[in-house]
Amino acid sequence: MTNFADKVAGRRVVLGMSGGVDSAVAGLLLKRAGADVHALHMTNWEDDDGYCTAAEDLQDARQVCERLGIPLHHVNFAREYRDRVFEYFLAEYRAGRTPNPDVLCNREIKFGSFREYAKRLGGELLATGHYARRETLGGEPTLLKGIDPGKDQSYFLHAVSAEALAETVFPLGDLTKDQVRRIARDSGIPVHGKKDSTGICFIGERPFREFLETYLPANPGPIRAADGRTLGEHAGLMYYTLGQRQGLGIGGRRDADDAPWYVVDKDVAANALIVDQGSTARLMSTALEAGSPSWINGPPAGLGRGADLTAKVRYRQADQPCRVTPAGDGGIHVTFATPQRAVTPGQFVVFYTGERCLGGAVIERAIRLPATAGTTGKRPEPATAAG
Repeated sequence: MTNFADKVAGRRVVLGMSGGVDSAVAGLLLKRAGADVHALHMTNWEDDDGYCTAAEDLQDARQVCERLGIPLHHVNFAREYRDRVFEYFLAEYRAGRTPNPDVLCNREIKFGSFREYAKRLGGELLATGHYARRETLGGEPTLLKGIDPGKDQSYFLHAVSAEALAETVFPLGDLTKDQVRRIARDSGIPVHGKKDSTGICFIGERPFREFLETYLPANPGPIRAADGRTLGEHAGLMYYTLGQRQGLGIGGRRDADDAPWYVVDKDVAANALIVDQGSTARLMSTALEAGSPSWINGPPAGLGRGADLTAKVRYRQADQPCRVTPAGDGGIHVTFATPQRAVTPGQFVVFYTGERCLGGAVIERAIRLPATAGTTGKRPEPATAAG
């Protein structure tokens, strides 16, 4: 594999500088490797509602760049974010599904609008603080898992194009999070102890229900047991996800024991939340159907006959053996070697062979164990998503 310094030495590298410890250490490592580093900080959410930390993050980015001795540029992509990511996010929740905006954030903003702007700054390469690796294998730009299994972010990067990956370096891919914080502390980087960002991509951590209510009207409906009994009322399907146990408000019933209740399905047509008690058998799926597949280097060999791969249906899940075959309308059918819990429409199934991330697709339907109902619901088209 190519040495990191050989990739970047003497080249203009535009680094996504968030103001956090990961991008700060990425900048430090690029400087040490001899790159001509320029930092670019993005503002992607402008609503001043007391939760957004954009102003604080920009100030942190300035302090980091002053410490590292690299120029800092600032750009506003708030309109692009709303059009390409946030509208899709709302459409998915409106349809009763559970989206993952981080994947679109990467494809549309960080490796889309950001990449285009970086070229205006003379950037030959793009760098981010993601925990992933990019190598050239067999003449193709290849996405590999980060070394730290607890921080690997290849799941969120699976939809980035091969063309964009070819122009990208991930300085942190061979490091653990503990090593990154130690480097930051030992180097006097001012944000070495800053808390990792959480919550919705670019919007941050905030009361989720309150936030969604600002954009989508609440639509209460019945909570029903799997046998059809009405147990209570939900606040709106968008507030619940498969496998959820907390916040249902139906415990302590005289007609049921003390076992916990779980969300096992959503009947979008009837606006009903389906729950079951105790056993999670109704959450288990043997297969799924997914749409809009995105393959980094083209479909894997043998897909037409069934490709034996591994997959994740959620971030940080262990790789699950599966067989992938083409399905109608350009989609794919995924059959798992062992049943999977809480396969959720709107989320992504991401495929691997060993350390290599091949791509992924949007989960459209979970195919449940026999005698249980599958979750259904067609994914709405993104409002203005670019390819």
